[in-house]
Amino acid sequence: MTKESKRNDSLHQSEHLPHRMRLPGFISDEEIGLGDAIQRTTAYFGIKPCGGCKQRAAMLNRWLVFTRQQPR
Repeated sequence: MTKESKRNDSLHQSEHLPHRMRLPGFISDEEIGLGDAIQRTTAYFGIKPCGGCKQRAAMLNRWLVFTRQQPR
């Protein structure tokens, strides 16, 4: 196995579904990623995004997603 094929295999193995965290009813019915939640919060407080903010948000969205907890 060559170095290149090992690297490609490790890239595909690292691509997985995001972790899901169920929260009580204070989020909407749609899922929201951690990066999007941080972007909304910082925009609310008037913090202007930097050049790497979209990349960071996308990476965080792939890592963790918030979902609404279903009522019992």
